[in-house]
Formats: sequence, C-alpha cells, structure tokens
Amino acid sequence: MFYKNLSSSAASDKGGRRDFSAQRSYVSDKRKVSDLPVRRPKESEMIFGMRAVIEAIDAGKNLQKILLRRDMSSSLSHELNDKLQEANERGQLLTVVQRVPVEKLNQLTSKNHQGVIAFLSPVEFYRIEDIVQQVFENGETPLVMVLDSITDVRNFGAIARSCACAGVNAVVVPAHNSVLINGDAVKTSAGALHTLPVCRVDNLEDTLRYLRDSGLDIAAATEHAADSYTATDLTGPLAIVMGSEEKGISDKVLALCNKKVKIPMHGTIESLNVSVAAGIMLFEVLRQRNAVEK
Repeated sequence: MFYKNLSSSAASDKGGRRDFSAQRSYVSDKRKVSDLPVRRPKESEMIFGMRAVIEAIDAGKNLQKILLRRDMSSSLSHELNDKLQEANERGQLLTVVQRVPVEKLNQLTSKNHQGVIAFLSPVEFYRIEDIVQQVFENGETPLVMVLDSITDVRNFGAIARSCACAGVNAVVVPAHNSVLINGDAVKTSAGALHTLPVCRVDNLEDTLRYLRDSGLDIAAATEHAADSYTATDLTGPLAIVMGSEEKGISDKVLALCNKKVKIPMHGTIESLNVSVAAGIMLFEVLRQRNAVEK
C-alpha cells in the first residue's frame, strides 16, 4: 500500500519532534455543531488505548484519524508522536491527529480509552503519482475524480459508486476537511470502495499541480462557469474537481483548474446534489470519449 507524506507545516514540540496533533478540525455544515446529528462509530471501526494504537501503527494498519486527550503529556503520548513521525519518514502513514476534550472521547465509547482513540479505515490508500504513472504506462487515458471538502459520507459513497461504474482510475481526497471513510461510505458505494483506488493527499493544491504537470486537464464543475459541460472537450487526460454543496470549490483550487464548466439548471432549484453532478460529469466524459473512438 502507498501513503503520501504528512504535512511539513505541523508544529514541533520543544524536544524537536514534529507535533502531528497540531491540526485543525472542520465542520462543513452551516448549522451549529450542537445541531448536527451525531453518529456513534461502531466499536469495530475504532482502536482504544495508547499501547493498542502504537501497535496498530507498527503493524501498518490503515488509520484515518487519531483523537488524543487535549491535556495528555505522558511518556506514551510522546512515544505515539515519535511513531507517527517514523511512519511519516517511511512514507507509510497519512493520519489526521486531533487533540480534543476528554468529554469527546467519552461520547464515543464507555471503554477505558486511556485518552486516545484511533479510527480504522476500511480501505487502503494509494499514491496518486503511482496511479497516474501506471495508467500512462498501460497506454490508457487517465480519468481522476478530485473531491474538495466533501464531508458527507453518503455523498462520498455515491460518488465512489459512479466513479467505479465510469472506470475512473482514482479518487483524490484531502487528508483534512474531508470525509471520514467508514462502513457507511463503503455500503453507500455498493462495495465500489473495495476496488476503486482512493488517494488521500496532504495538499490538494500540490496534487493538482502534479496532475497538471503530468498532462491532465483540470476541469472544475462550478455554477460560476460560462461554458456548458457538454460544450467543453473532456476527451483527453482529465481530472474532474467537485466541491462541497455548502462552499463549492475553494478559490485556491479553482485557480488551478484550466477548464471550468457548468451543468445548466432550468428549474427553481439552484444546484444539484454533488453526487448527482459528479455522475453527470463522468458520463459526459464517457460519451465524448466513445464518440471519438467511433
């Protein structure tokens, strides 16, 4: 399995170790956090206890996120931080680490968590560089789906299902401000996430620059575009960028897209569900490519 390195911008502690817990947390929904529905993860999706989490890292387990008690400063917590740094240096691990109040941990489990809970990933993560290189070596035309700030599990699962049906080579998601891939996502994808390569990257902008330098067009689906998706050439190597329904594609990401297209709306509703829009974009790509082959 492949992992991209952790961010070099994480803060360092006084001992010179990089502090991987210095990460921001995000809530994409516009409602107050207290108004949001809370899904308690299944215990099979979590690992409790400092020693158990350290052993999971040593064993190369796929960990999506680690929650640490905010005021924890034990020797074991330092050992965990060292393990994360070692895994990062090996290129093994890309895990979001957040320091949270103990009440947050207690909400997730009644077990003795010892101030740390890790979330297992049901999928493996791949390096986008390896995927793109392999596609070109196979003589194929790359098709990549890039998701900017998609946090809804069911939307993500539905997009993954459409990607698998359309023959997408990889789905790219940022490590932060993105969906937590769990059993619900796999179920909604109808199992597509077991076969569709998912690439979790630390810097989405750098990834888009890499894709662009590799010869891919970067096409943003945005309501602010002037050109219709059906009037734009989508036959070449391509990465499609979809943004969240709440915020759309971020300005920095949008600036890296050399093609901007819209799906025209004719009713009273201003926009489509993002998973529906992603499916429309994907199968327009297939329509155009099939027309060229004929």
